[in-house]
Amino acid sequence: MPRPWCRRKVGFVPQVTYFKPAGVPMRALEEVILTLDELEALRLADFEGLYQEQAAEKMNISRATFARIVESARKKVADAILHGKALRVEGGPVIMEGETVMPVGQGKGQGGPGLGRGPCGGGMRRGGGGPGGRGGAPAWCVCPSCGERVPHVPGEPCNQQICPKCGSRMVRAD
Repeated sequence: MPRPWCRRKVGFVPQVTYFKPAGVPMRALEEVILTLDELEALRLADFEGLYQEQAAEKMNISRATFARIVESARKKVADAILHGKALRVEGGPVIMEGETVMPVGQGKGQGGPGLGRGPCGGGMRRGGGGPGGRGGAPAWCVCPSCGERVPHVPGEPCNQQICPKCGSRMVRAD
């Protein structure tokens, strides 16, 4: 059984979440999904120029995990650029900076079930938290334009929801 995922701390939600080659119809494009934690890793390492250890600390993850995330992100961006694919930014196991809500059983000192390994404790396996009676904190969809938050509806992707405040497409930020 896999180890639990820690929620990775993200400092921003991008206003633009879809990039595609100019002049190519959407129906002709393959898509590459870049998660919010992968985008945050790129932002911290490549845009802000932080060392991996500093960036990992900001995201509340280990340096080794940060290295895997940023490597995956760079590979996905290169794939999209080199092969003319669309790049969609969405989802991922994230928590917005400043929020403290984490699924039950994760987080230091929560005393959740499991072995308590890693920086966020043990017990919750991937996909085990969230809404729908499975325990844990509710998931959220966030508007990248105005910051409006609405509860995530299980089975309905956030990018198919429209912001009730400004009409933009929502992104997952749980």
